[in-house]
Amino acid sequence: MGLRVVGLGPGDRLDMTGRVRLALAEAEIICGYDGYLELLAGLFPEKPRLGGGMGREVERCRSALGLAAEGRRVALVCGGDAGVYGMAGLVCQLAPEYPGVELEVAPGVPAAQAGAALLGAPLGHDFAGISLSDRLTPWPVIENRLRAAAAADFVLCLHNPASRARRDHLRRAAGVLLEILPPETLCGWARRIGRPGQSAGLLRLNELGDFPADMWTLVFVGARTTREIRGRMVTPRGYDLRGC
Repeated sequence: MGLRVVGLGPGDRLDMTGRVRLALAEAEIICGYDGYLELLAGLFPEKPRLGGGMGREVERCRSALGLAAEGRRVALVCGGDAGVYGMAGLVCQLAPEYPGVELEVAPGVPAAQAGAALLGAPLGHDFAGISLSDRLTPWPVIENRLRAAAAADFVLCLHNPASRARRDHLRRAAGVLLEILPPETLCGWARRIGRPGQSAGLLRLNELGDFPADMWTLVFVGARTTREIRGRMVTPRGYDLRGC
């Protein structure tokens, strides 16, 4: 018996890693948020599925652990990578309550990695990921992290930049960053990564506050060395190119 927590990648099944495919193939039942289960439409149609809506994450994890404790082979699916804003951490917190369950986290492709590939190479040097959702993290903590990361000259990947309930969070974040970073700082965005309607583009930090982001969007804020090269967002690693 065992539970595998897997990340499906940010988009369609092309983003799924081999280990995740194996975990799904070997599972007897697949659990997860309804939206992620929809991404598996047509794949393993014979397997029973246990879904649920947003806000019921703890219940879903307990259900998956409970099924595994009964002797079932269970896969709990997340988007992107299960350990990056996914369910792996929550499952690890709850796992001690189910001592007989063998737990494995199967790595997936993080949305930040896939979104960066659309833009070029913005994550070529040190970077930080920050979620702008204050559903689980107080907004003052988010502001502190934005200031600290900007002052440290990290490239930033901003997750959850906006939603129907949080329409102004990206604007507020841009205002915080403009306290530290130059207004011409190169930024990028990627929307619906790996899904129909996928798109990406570049803009400057002083334009970011007015950008119409949504929950399907990732936003990248460059470091001081980040620059545009033939339409791509690139953060150089620091190699000496002279004489090459």
